[in-house]
Amino acid sequence: MPGSQEHDGANNPLFGKSLLSIRQLSRSDIERILGEAESMKLMLDDGKVEQPLRNRIMATLFFEPSTRTRLSFESSMQRLGGGVIGFADANTTSSVKGESLADTVEVVSNYADIIVIRHPKIGSADEAAMHSRVPVVNAGDGAGQHPTQALYDMFTVKAEKGRLEKLNVALVGDLKNARTIRSFAYALAMFGNNLTFIGPRQLQMPGEVLRELSERYGIGVETSESLDDALDADVVYIPRIQKERFADVEEYKRHASNFYTIDKKFMDRATRDPIIMSPLPRLGEISTEIDGMKNAVYFRQAGYGVPVRMAILKMMLAR
Repeated sequence: MPGSQEHDGANNPLFGKSLLSIRQLSRSDIERILGEAESMKLMLDDGKVEQPLRNRIMATLFFEPSTRTRLSFESSMQRLGGGVIGFADANTTSSVKGESLADTVEVVSNYADIIVIRHPKIGSADEAAMHSRVPVVNAGDGAGQHPTQALYDMFTVKAEKGRLEKLNVALVGDLKNARTIRSFAYALAMFGNNLTFIGPRQLQMPGEVLRELSERYGIGVETSESLDDALDADVVYIPRIQKERFADVEEYKRHASNFYTIDKKFMDRATRDPIIMSPLPRLGEISTEIDGMKNAVYFRQAGYGVPVRMAILKMMLAR
């Protein structure tokens, strides 16, 4: 199995490096990581997890709220035998005294073997990596990138649909601000999938991203404002509207009151038995009435975060 190979520079795209963007990975890199994640899942299922990261420490620097990302990273590190330090509330740190992000990272990199950071500013993870003595993982930089989310989203697609290629994928909602959609779209494009971006005109994916996806990867890219254009999708991915990215609360309220909803009526009309994915939390864009359907994979999706992040941490730190 791919996950059983020894880690070295020849076949390990992550060892000793920071993971800042899904775009730094190739298709073969993603396949390598997902293979390692499958090995991790099998070990978890068997209850026989190796602990190659004993005596290693991960620092979690979360300047923005998180449930799934922070806890799954911490669970992953502990399952691999490592320890965790860090914070989930920046108000308890020296940043409230005016300490810069660069200085915080310079200091923390003395205490840990790897840093996982979430920050509201686009480019913050890149800045952190410049000032860190240890590898940095981008756990979300504003509306920028979220590479580990994209990797376990790809793992979810493979687990639930049986393949990563030749799929019609509808990416729905706040396309402008959702870093999860942006990262996922690049990963999907590497595997030649057809992408349909569905969102309000004011929240559409930036044109330069659409052009790059089409020109660099040669895939079909369409845009729409109608949820009906997701009815022939194999995968529907719908995050919440990113309230924290809106400068105008009234504008957010206008969009939130008219947001798309995946419900039983939608599922009854869908033609390709789609899986419904979300990075969570949900705020009404997915009706609870479909929670019991086999197509509703978002809670299983959250669970896949552990083996995938275990694979990432092991590949980044273990020789």
